[in-house]
Amino acid sequence: MKTLIAGMVAALLAAVLFSPVTACAVSAQRAIVVDGQTGRVLFEKNPDEQALIASTTKIMTALVVCEQCNVLDRVKIPKEAVGIEGSSMYLQEGEILTVQELLYGLMLHSGNDAAVALAIYCGGTVEGFAELMNDKAHRLGMENSHFVNPNGLDAPGHYSTARDMAKLAAYAMNNAVFAQTVSTKTVRIGQRTLRNHNKLLWQIEGADGVKTGFTKAAGRILVSSAVRQGRRIIAVTLNAPDDWNDHKTLLEKSFCQYTPVVLVEKGSCLGYREVAGGTAGTVQLLAGEDFCYALAESETYSTQLPEPGFVYAPVAMGQNAGYAHIYVDDIPVGKIPIVYGQTIEQESVSEPPWWKRLISGGGT
Repeated sequence: MKTLIAGMVAALLAAVLFSPVTACAVSAQRAIVVDGQTGRVLFEKNPDEQALIASTTKIMTALVVCEQCNVLDRVKIPKEAVGIEGSSMYLQEGEILTVQELLYGLMLHSGNDAAVALAIYCGGTVEGFAELMNDKAHRLGMENSHFVNPNGLDAPGHYSTARDMAKLAAYAMNNAVFAQTVSTKTVRIGQRTLRNHNKLLWQIEGADGVKTGFTKAAGRILVSSAVRQGRRIIAVTLNAPDDWNDHKTLLEKSFCQYTPVVLVEKGSCLGYREVAGGTAGTVQLLAGEDFCYALAESETYSTQLPEPGFVYAPVAMGQNAGYAHIYVDDIPVGKIPIVYGQTIEQESVSEPPWWKRLISGGGT
């Protein structure tokens, strides 16, 4: 009986881990999972639907501060940052903390007061800082997002999408200060001991970020990140009653089912092109860079070169020859530059001797 039960448990676990990610049942109204290296979408559910994002707003707040401020700067807390509603690190007017300490209060303890203090220090005013947030969103290609405050308290015109938040998180995790901050589990700041609200840091192998969020109107919001064997997966859920389990399922399945593969290596020969008027009739077409993509075991890929044609000599080795398009299961997923693999000189046409020209009537 014990053997039978053990076998059933193993079978159920295998079914959970190896059923397609696309078939996942998640509690979230909106969700997305992306491969942090390749950008491939591994799962999505209403990913472009605009919604409130609560305190995951602070991902953008922290990123802007990390990029524009020195974390060792000392900040005197203004009265505008004291007594802010919602989650707080209970700042006092006139108290002095470093930017890094306020970042811990912002990202671990979700301090709305820390968000306002950082916004005023970095942008002059909350409104000025919101402009910096929107400028960054525009530059990151977050086409369906707009920010009006640094903490995510519900407000008209403050929204994002699962896809945009995944773009933001993937970018932000490349910032060393940001990544170190959100991966910290606990920290002591003066008399305060701050514990990270992100429970996944203790529950998921390789979890290293990024932010929780909640308001009554927004529901439970979670953006997570995990790294295994150098590979990062980002998951986002908006309005997910069972967000912790959603993320555990999505992250585990994504790591199990998709493996990054170098589909094309830089310098590999992808084909040939005819050369007109050259010392050789064809020239190699080489990949100008590597192309890596996350593949499931059942997926196949192919490479498509530009339309057949020819090039006139001379041709220089390394010269741009266009682009090769990469397909996975006949769906285009990217392109890479291609270059010529050899130098082909123009064929020299020697002039016939004078007597041949005379016989042919060419004169002298």
